Amino acid sequence: MESIVIFSILTLALGLILGYAAIRFKVSGNPLVDQIDAILPQTQCGQCDFPGCRPYAEALAKGKAQINQCPPGGQEGADALAELLDVETLLLNAEHGETKPDHFVYVDEDLCIGCTLCIQACPVDAFVGASKVMTTVIAKECTGCDLCIPVCPVDCIFIKELKPTLGTFVPDLKRIAHG
Repeated sequence: MESIVIFSILTLALGLILGYAAIRFKVSGNPLVDQIDAILPQTQCGQCDFPGCRPYAEALAKGKAQINQCPPGGQEGADALAELLDVETLLLNAEHGETKPDHFVYVDEDLCIGCTLCIQACPVDAFVGASKVMTTVIAKECTGCDLCIPVCPVDCIFIKELKPTLGTFVPDLKRIAHG
């Protein structure tokens, strides 16, 4: 009987230690997926054949996707992914679309009928509106995925290119360094 009590106490103590260690030293997800996801543009457009940037990053980390499937990331994104994953760089795959200038969409409010199809299509909730009420876009939230454009029955959604400003301009450091 004494040995049962001793083993029970020992088992309980070791269980508590393992439980504490599991919480204390927990790794939340794959750090490589987080690094890949940080390189991706977060447009959530699905052009890469995945429903968003995070699933694409997970597939890349598992070796189940190519680094050149993200048109919004452009060739610079593919090159950065190649460097991170230590693989040969690939040219952007045209089958997934073409790289477009940074842009957002806006709604011509005079034409909008309030069908809310754009709201349903938007992966980042950049639209504000309700059924049978004019809809508008929160420009700062729009990622430029353009998923809303084909679903609009009255063609009231248009693209506006983002022009660099002093606050948003990012110089091409590689071009500057190499002459």
